Amino acid sequence: MSAQKPVPAPTPATTRSGSAGLMLALATVGFAMNFWAWALLSPLAPKLKDSLHLTSFQQALIVAVPVIVGALGRVPVGALTDRLGGRVMFPAVSFATIVPVLYLGFVGHSSFAGLLVGGFFLGIAGTAFAVGVPFVNAWFAPERRGTAIGVFGAGMGGTAISALTTVKLSAAHGIAAPFVLTAVVLAAYGVVATLLLRDAPGRQLPTQRVTTRLAAALRTPITWQASALYAVTFGGYVAFSVYLPTYLKTGYGLAQADAANRMAGFVLVAVLMRPVGGWLSDRFTPSPVLIGALTVVVIGAAVQGTTPGLIPLGTVAFLSMAAALGAGAGAVFALVAQRSPAGMVGAVTGLVGAAGGLGGFVPPLVMGSIYDRSGSYGLGLVLLSLVALVTLAFTAAVVRRPAAVQA
Repeated sequence: MSAQKPVPAPTPATTRSGSAGLMLALATVGFAMNFWAWALLSPLAPKLKDSLHLTSFQQALIVAVPVIVGALGRVPVGALTDRLGGRVMFPAVSFATIVPVLYLGFVGHSSFAGLLVGGFFLGIAGTAFAVGVPFVNAWFAPERRGTAIGVFGAGMGGTAISALTTVKLSAAHGIAAPFVLTAVVLAAYGVVATLLLRDAPGRQLPTQRVTTRLAAALRTPITWQASALYAVTFGGYVAFSVYLPTYLKTGYGLAQADAANRMAGFVLVAVLMRPVGGWLSDRFTPSPVLIGALTVVVIGAAVQGTTPGLIPLGTVAFLSMAAALGAGAGAVFALVAQRSPAGMVGAVTGLVGAAGGLGGFVPPLVMGSIYDRSGSYGLGLVLLSLVALVTLAFTAAVVRRPAAVQA
């Protein structure tokens, strides 16, 4: 197997010119717009459950299907971004997402089968993350990549836009309204991205086939280490962001709009903490940031597992976990940027991003099944606490060792 040539970092003149900052801003906006689309079904899930007479498991499946497709789709999309660049892939993903968005808005929302089909293709939006990480990574020098990737990761706040607008728009103008608005926004971004996005100067095109690069990435220890960490940190964030409206409505009796607004608060805290996690990782290395974040998740999930009152203890537990999961997700991709072999960032990102999406796919299904059988979500939160505890031990024992750094 031929060696990959390093991707040259942008020159200081390029960085000072503001090009890197503009590309980071455009990538972050694109990530946010696609995540807005990716999360459209979550705020409507309680309403869809009532109107279509769904079980809790079916309701969970509706919000989980886009997550699993978006997760698995990150693998080929990340590898394609290594070859084609973000300038091609960002508009392509944005334009492709418009089709399932409009289908769900006008046709798919009227049946369980239609929601599953539409949700499957809506998963395309979730692959935008695997486009942005290698794109942004190539624009910044190694010592600034943790912060830059953290800022880009704040685009996951698109789920907050969905939470704050979807229910209100559907109530005021009909269920198709939020889908139409999102489709228009995606089309506008696709046009802007086509006109303005540029790949980093001197970007080295890979000479190997996609399958060869993916196989090489799978043999790299950091891929597996970061995948385990991201499945818990970002997976936990995704699980809460798509399932929290259902949890709060069913478990605490909140109105649909109130539950969606509280979910938006959870998302906002996580979004704000993701760049902080990247910045702290640049300053102190990722491992201590991850250890601190996972400790908070262990405690917060254990507390919430007792189903305390929502004010104040439940709210404190959820917001603490949001901050920890956001910072932890930022730290994971600082780790990827630091330890991934040159020329493989997109492939590694795709695989790690897939693990994060898979981590978000399973919990809603588990929570729905547990509630159907027991009438409580407590056991599901206890399981999250245990998983975070195991991941914490793994981070302290394996990930933080200097020997884990890859050449």
